Amino acid sequence: MSVGVGIGISELPFERARGFWRWVEMCEESTVDSIWQTDRLITDNPMLESLTTMAAVAGATERLKFGMNVVALGWRDPLVVAKQCASIDFLSEGRLLPAFGIGTPRGEEWRATGRDTRSRGARTDEALDIISRLWAGETVDYDGEYYQYRGARISPLPVQKRLPLWIGGDSKAAIRRTARIGTGWLAGFQSPDEVTPVVAAIKVAAREAGRRIPDDHYGAGFHYRFGSWNDAPVTPRAETIVKRNARRPEDCMVVGDAADMVERLKQFVAGGVSKFVLQPVAAGDDDTLDQTRHLIDEVLPDVPALNESAPG
Repeated sequence: MSVGVGIGISELPFERARGFWRWVEMCEESTVDSIWQTDRLITDNPMLESLTTMAAVAGATERLKFGMNVVALGWRDPLVVAKQCASIDFLSEGRLLPAFGIGTPRGEEWRATGRDTRSRGARTDEALDIISRLWAGETVDYDGEYYQYRGARISPLPVQKRLPLWIGGDSKAAIRRTARIGTGWLAGFQSPDEVTPVVAAIKVAAREAGRRIPDDHYGAGFHYRFGSWNDAPVTPRAETIVKRNARRPEDCMVVGDAADMVERLKQFVAGGVSKFVLQPVAAGDDDTLDQTRHLIDEVLPDVPALNESAPG
C-alpha cells in the first residue's frame, strides 16, 4: 500500500478566483497528492462544476493529480463524460483520477431534471459500461433502458492506458458495482468503523467476480479544522452534514490539532484505506490557505510513517 493525502473542496470557500489559484499553487508546490472537487449541479451557495474545474487545474499544474469526488452519472450523458475525461487526461499527460457514483437521493438535481431517484443505480451501471468501453477505444453500439448509441467513439483516448475508474457508495449495489468494473473505491465522508467492512466486502466481491482491485486503491476522507468546534466555520459545515447526508458531524469531521488528524488517518489505514481526500473547514481565502498550510506542514510529514504501518 502507498498512502497518499489529497485535499478537496465542495462549496467554494474562496471570495475571488485568485484565492482558488493561490490555493492550487500552494498544493502544487507541496507534497499534497491530489486536488478534488465535489460534484453538485444545483446549490444555494457557490460551487464549482467538477469536470470544468479538473480541466482548469490541468492547465495550471504540472505535478498534481486531480479528481472529482464524485461525479453523479445519473445527471450526465456518458458519451460526453467519457470524452471530457479523455480530453482532460490527454491534456494533463495522464493525471486525471475519475470517480463516479449514483448521486444522493436528497439532491435537488433529480427533481430539477425530472428524473426518478429510483433509476439512479441502473442509469449509473449503463453509463459505466459505456464509458469504460469508450475509454478502451471501442466503437460502441448500445441498447439500454436509458441510453442508446450507434457508432459512438472518442478520440483522443486517455493517456493512461487503463484510466482509473473509481466508484463511490457503500450499498450492496455499490459494492457489486465496484467489484464488477471499478479500479478503485472512494468512500463518502464516513467513520473508519463504517468504511472498514465495505473495503473487506469489496475485496470478497472482486474475488468472486474473478478480479482484484489493488490494495492501495481504496480511499476515504473527512472534513478537518485546525482549531475548535466553536470556530465560526464549523457550525455551518456540521449543519450541512446533518441536513444533506444525514450524518453525525463527529463521524465526518476532525476538529483539533495535527495529532487528532493523524490518528484518524491511522484508523483508516488499519482498515485497508490508503488514499485520502481531506476537506478544510474554512471560510474565505486567508482561512482556507491557512488551514491548507497547517495540513501541509503538520500532517503530511507523518505520511511516510503511515506507509510503514499499513497492513500487508
